[in-house]
Amino acid sequence: MRCPFCGHDDAQVKDSRPSEDGTAIRRRRFCGACSQRFTTIERVQLRELVVVKSDQRRVPFDRDKLSRSIRIALRKRPVQEERVERIVNSIVRKLESSGESDVPSKQIGELVMDTLKEVDDVAYVRFASVYRDFREARDFEQFLGQLGDKLEPDAEPG
Repeated sequence: MRCPFCGHDDAQVKDSRPSEDGTAIRRRRFCGACSQRFTTIERVQLRELVVVKSDQRRVPFDRDKLSRSIRIALRKRPVQEERVERIVNSIVRKLESSGESDVPSKQIGELVMDTLKEVDDVAYVRFASVYRDFREARDFEQFLGQLGDKLEPDAEPG
Protein backbone atom coordinates (compact mmCIF):
# COMPACT_ATOMS: atom_id res chain seq x y z
CA MET A 1 0.00 0.00 0.00
CA ARG A 2 1.33 3.41 -0.98
CA CYS A 3 1.63 6.00 1.78
CA PRO A 4 -0.73 8.95 1.12
CA PHE A 5 1.73 11.33 2.81
CA CYS A 6 5.08 10.59 1.16
CA GLY A 7 4.22 8.14 -1.63
CA HIS A 8 6.47 5.37 -0.28
CA ASP A 9 5.07 2.07 -1.51
CA ASP A 10 5.63 -0.16 1.52
CA ALA A 11 3.32 0.86 4.39
CA GLN A 12 2.96 -1.85 7.03
CA VAL A 13 -0.31 -3.10 8.51
CA LYS A 14 -0.27 -2.61 12.29
CA ASP A 15 -3.85 -3.60 13.11
CA SER A 16 -6.84 -5.12 11.27
CA ARG A 17 -10.41 -5.41 12.43
CA PRO A 18 -13.81 -5.93 10.81
CA SER A 19 -16.21 -3.02 10.56
CA GLU A 20 -19.28 -2.92 12.81
CA ASP A 21 -21.53 -4.56 10.23
CA GLY A 22 -18.88 -6.99 9.02
CA THR A 23 -18.92 -5.77 5.41
CA ALA A 24 -15.44 -4.23 5.47
CA ILE A 25 -12.04 -4.49 7.13
CA ARG A 26 -10.35 -1.47 8.68
CA ARG A 27 -6.57 -1.60 8.62
CA ARG A 28 -4.29 0.76 10.56
CA ARG A 29 -1.08 1.25 8.62
CA PHE A 30 2.33 2.74 9.36
CA CYS A 31 4.79 4.15 6.84
CA GLY A 32 8.41 3.30 7.69
CA ALA A 33 9.70 6.11 5.46
CA CYS A 34 7.86 9.09 6.99
CA SER A 35 6.48 7.52 10.22
CA GLN A 36 2.90 8.60 9.45
CA ARG A 37 -0.09 6.45 10.37
CA PHE A 38 -3.27 6.11 8.30
CA THR A 39 -6.34 3.89 7.96
CA THR A 40 -7.55 1.98 4.92
CA ILE A 41 -10.88 0.26 4.48
CA GLU A 42 -11.28 -2.84 2.32
CA ARG A 43 -14.67 -3.98 0.99
CA VAL A 44 -15.78 -6.96 -1.05
CA GLN A 45 -16.75 -6.01 -4.56
CA LEU A 46 -18.97 -8.55 -6.28
CA ARG A 47 -18.79 -6.98 -9.72
CA GLU A 48 -17.65 -3.87 -11.54
CA LEU A 49 -20.69 -1.65 -11.92
CA VAL A 50 -21.17 0.89 -14.69
CA VAL A 51 -23.80 3.61 -14.35
CA VAL A 52 -25.76 4.36 -17.51
CA LYS A 53 -26.82 8.02 -17.36
CA SER A 54 -30.06 9.34 -18.89
CA ASP A 55 -28.08 10.66 -21.88
CA GLN A 56 -26.63 7.13 -22.33
CA ARG A 57 -23.15 8.08 -21.09
CA ARG A 58 -21.48 5.30 -19.17
CA VAL A 59 -19.43 6.07 -16.05
CA PRO A 60 -17.92 3.79 -13.40
CA PHE A 61 -20.09 3.41 -10.30
CA ASP A 62 -18.79 5.60 -7.47
CA ARG A 63 -19.70 4.35 -3.99
CA ASP A 64 -18.40 7.57 -2.46
CA LYS A 65 -20.73 9.68 -4.62
CA LEU A 66 -23.69 7.56 -3.48
CA SER A 67 -22.58 7.92 0.13
CA ARG A 68 -22.15 11.71 -0.18
CA SER A 69 -25.60 12.21 -1.68
CA ILE A 70 -27.25 10.17 1.07
CA ARG A 71 -25.28 12.02 3.75
CA ILE A 72 -26.31 15.38 2.27
CA ALA A 73 -29.97 14.36 2.38
CA LEU A 74 -29.56 13.17 5.98
CA ARG A 75 -27.54 16.18 7.17
CA LYS A 76 -28.68 17.38 10.61
CA ARG A 77 -31.25 14.58 10.83
CA PRO A 78 -31.42 12.15 13.76
CA VAL A 79 -29.80 9.25 11.90
CA GLN A 80 -26.60 7.75 13.24
CA GLU A 81 -23.50 7.31 11.09
CA GLU A 82 -23.64 3.51 11.42
CA ARG A 83 -27.14 3.54 9.95
CA VAL A 84 -25.97 5.68 7.03
CA GLU A 85 -23.19 3.17 6.32
CA ARG A 86 -25.68 0.27 6.47
CA ILE A 87 -27.95 2.13 4.01
CA VAL A 88 -25.10 2.63 1.56
CA ASN A 89 -23.95 -0.99 1.93
CA SER A 90 -27.49 -2.25 1.38
CA ILE A 91 -27.96 -0.25 -1.81
CA VAL A 92 -24.57 -1.31 -3.18
CA ARG A 93 -25.33 -4.99 -2.42
CA LYS A 94 -28.70 -4.73 -4.18
CA LEU A 95 -27.01 -3.27 -7.24
CA GLU A 96 -24.19 -5.83 -7.26
CA SER A 97 -26.50 -8.79 -6.74
CA SER A 98 -28.91 -7.71 -9.49
CA GLY A 99 -26.83 -9.71 -11.96
CA GLU A 100 -26.29 -6.73 -14.25
CA SER A 101 -23.06 -4.80 -14.61
CA ASP A 102 -24.80 -1.88 -16.33
CA VAL A 103 -27.10 -0.04 -13.93
CA PRO A 104 -29.33 2.82 -15.06
CA SER A 105 -28.87 5.95 -12.92
CA LYS A 106 -32.65 6.04 -12.56
CA GLN A 107 -32.56 2.64 -10.80
CA ILE A 108 -30.00 3.95 -8.30
CA GLY A 109 -32.05 7.09 -7.64
CA GLU A 110 -35.22 5.07 -7.07
CA LEU A 111 -33.40 2.70 -4.68
CA VAL A 112 -32.14 5.68 -2.69
CA MET A 113 -35.59 7.29 -2.63
CA ASP A 114 -37.27 4.05 -1.50
CA THR A 115 -34.71 3.64 1.26
CA LEU A 116 -34.86 7.25 2.47
CA LYS A 117 -38.66 7.12 2.52
CA GLU A 118 -38.36 4.34 5.12
CA VAL A 119 -35.67 6.15 7.14
CA ASP A 120 -36.56 9.86 7.30
CA ASP A 121 -39.26 11.89 5.55
CA VAL A 122 -37.21 15.11 5.50
CA ALA A 123 -34.22 13.36 3.91
CA TYR A 124 -36.59 11.74 1.43
CA VAL A 125 -37.96 15.14 0.37
CA ARG A 126 -34.47 16.67 0.20
CA PHE A 127 -33.19 13.89 -2.03
CA ALA A 128 -36.33 13.95 -4.18
CA SER A 129 -36.01 17.70 -4.73
CA VAL A 130 -32.61 17.22 -6.35
CA TYR A 131 -33.30 13.85 -8.00
CA ARG A 132 -36.60 14.96 -9.50
CA ASP A 133 -35.19 18.43 -10.27
CA PHE A 134 -37.82 20.58 -8.52
CA ARG A 135 -37.74 24.06 -10.03
CA GLU A 136 -40.61 25.84 -8.30
CA ALA A 137 -42.40 25.82 -4.97
CA ARG A 138 -45.35 24.23 -6.78
CA ASP A 139 -43.18 21.15 -7.45
CA PHE A 140 -42.60 20.80 -3.69
CA GLU A 141 -46.29 21.30 -2.94
CA GLN A 142 -47.31 18.61 -5.38
CA PHE A 143 -44.69 16.17 -4.09
CA LEU A 144 -45.54 16.85 -0.44
CA GLY A 145 -49.23 16.40 -1.23
CA GLN A 146 -48.48 12.95 -2.63
CA LEU A 147 -46.29 12.17 0.39
CA GLY A 148 -49.03 13.31 2.77
CA ASP A 149 -51.58 11.11 1.00
CA LYS A 150 -49.30 8.10 1.46
CA LEU A 151 -48.51 8.88 5.11
CA GLU A 152 -52.06 9.56 6.30
CA PRO A 153 -54.57 7.81 4.05
CA ASP A 154 -57.27 7.74 6.75
CA ALA A 155 -56.67 11.20 8.23
CA GLU A 156 -59.70 13.41 8.54
CA PRO A 157 -59.57 17.17 7.94
CA GLY A 158 -59.05 19.11 11.15
